[in-house]
Amino acid sequence: MDHQTALRRMLRRREAAKYVRDTWGIPCAEKTLAKIAVTGGGPPFVRFGRVPLYDGENLDAWVRSKLSRQFKSTSEY
Repeated sequence: MDHQTALRRMLRRREAAKYVRDTWGIPCAEKTLAKIAVTGGGPPFVRFGRVPLYDGENLDAWVRSKLSRQFKSTSEY
């Protein structure tokens, strides 16, 4: 972890889910983050003892990676 990451406030799982909901307007539950932390495909996190901690920039990057391109109509799928 670089020095800049260490200076930012890290979010616990509940706060991380709320951050995704509030910042992006995308449904995200604490339990979803817990499940994908085990199965893979979730945002990167670090641990402080047993506590998983998320960085807001990593959450933003994860959400962006999951968004599709823009469509003008459903027939473009």
